[in-house]
Amino acid sequence: MEIENKERALLVGVCLPEEKDFELSMRELSELAKACDMDVAGRMEQKMDRPDKALYIGSGKVYEALAAMEELNADLIIFDNTLSPTQIRNLQNQLHCPILDRTSLILEIFEKRAKSREAKLQVEIARLQYMLPRLVGIHEALSRQGGGGGSRANKGAGEKKLELDRRKLEHRLSELRKELAQIKKERVTQRKKRNETGAVRAALVGYTNAGKSTLMNTMLKQYYRKDAMASEKLVYEEDMLFATLDTTVRKINPPDHQPFLLSDTVGFISKLPHHLVEAFHSTLEEAIESDILLHVIDFSDINRDDQINVTYQTLEELGAGDIPVIYVYNKADLCMDEKTLPVIRGNRIYMSAKKGIGLTELLDLMEKTLADRYQSGEFCFPYDQGGIVSYLNQSAAVEEVSYEEQGVRMKVRLRAEDYQKYKKYLV
Repeated sequence: MEIENKERALLVGVCLPEEKDFELSMRELSELAKACDMDVAGRMEQKMDRPDKALYIGSGKVYEALAAMEELNADLIIFDNTLSPTQIRNLQNQLHCPILDRTSLILEIFEKRAKSREAKLQVEIARLQYMLPRLVGIHEALSRQGGGGGSRANKGAGEKKLELDRRKLEHRLSELRKELAQIKKERVTQRKKRNETGAVRAALVGYTNAGKSTLMNTMLKQYYRKDAMASEKLVYEEDMLFATLDTTVRKINPPDHQPFLLSDTVGFISKLPHHLVEAFHSTLEEAIESDILLHVIDFSDINRDDQINVTYQTLEELGAGDIPVIYVYNKADLCMDEKTLPVIRGNRIYMSAKKGIGLTELLDLMEKTLADRYQSGEFCFPYDQGGIVSYLNQSAAVEEVSYEEQGVRMKVRLRAEDYQKYKKYLV
C-alpha cells in the first residue's frame, strides 16, 4: 500500500504586546495546518514590540528558520499573521521555500472544502483579493528590461507581465462578482419562498468545530420523517477546523413543537481577515435574516470565552448583533456529570449534541425565547379554506384536529400575525 507523503510545515509566530492569547493562536495555526492535510514539523516563536517591516521576524530568526527547516526536513513555512507583499517577497528570497501566512492557509482549506458553486465563487473572490497586491512578489524573478522614460512601451518584461496579470485578475474579479450577485438574487428568492411558509428561521453560528453540524444532524435524525430520511439531508461533520463551508437549510418538524427552518453556517475563527468575512457575506445572510441564533460553544474548550467574543464581534460586523440568541454550551458531557444534563440557566443551555442530550429542552427554550411572537387558539375553518389548513399544518404547532359539520376544527399555536389574520375563524 502506497503511503501518501504529506507536506511538512514549520510554524512561525510573533508574540506582540497586544496579543491576547498567543498560545491559543499558535495551537489554532497547528490545527489549520492539519486541516490542510499537512504535518507540523515544528514551531518557532519570537517576542517583538512590532513586526519587522521587511521580514516580519527579526533577521536573526530568519537564519534560525533556515537551520530549523534543514534539521526538521520541512517543506514550507507558515506564519501566524497576514504578511505584506514585501514581507512575503523578502522571506522567499532568503528562505528559498514556499511561504504561507494565516490568510493563505485558510484560503487553501476553503478551496479544498468548497462544494457548492456559491462557496467556490466566494473562495475564488477572496483568493484574488488576496493575490492582487502580491503580484509583485509573484513576478520578482522576471527581468526588467528597457529603460526609464515613463512610457508604457519602455516598461520591462516583468512590469508588462505584472500589469497584464493585474488586469486579468481585476477582470476575473468583476466576472465573479456578477455571477455571485446572480446567485444571491436566487438565494433571496428562495429565502422569500421559505419566509412565506411562516416557519421560524433559526441559524447555527459559532466558532469553527464547536459542533454546529453535529447538532443539525442530531436534530435531523431525531425529528426528520424516518420514511423520507436520506443521507443527502445530513450535513458533513468532522472533528476539524472548517469541516463545512456551505450553508445548508433544513426543515425541522419536531412533535409537539413549532416547526422551524434550521441553517448551518460556516464557523468563525480568530484573526479571520475582513475580506474573507466580506466574501462569505451572502452565505452568512442566513444568520442575518434569522429569527433566532443558536450560538454553539464547545464547553470543553478552555478558550471558549475568547471564542465567544470572536463570534460576537463577527456577528456585529455582519449586522446580526440584535437578533435573539440562545447560547448552546455543547460537549458539556465531557466536563460535567452526564446525569445532571441538560442544565438551563437563562438563555444558556448545557447539553450534548452528539449524544442527543438536551434536544427537547433546547426546543422549549427556543419557543420560550420567541414566546411573544406566538399565540394559541382554537379555530374552525370552512372546508373551502383548505389552503389555510394546509398552511398551518406546515408552519404552526397543531395540537388537535377534528372534522365537524361546519369545517375543520384546529387547536393550534401559530405566529402572532397569523393569529390576527385568521382570528375571524376563532371558536
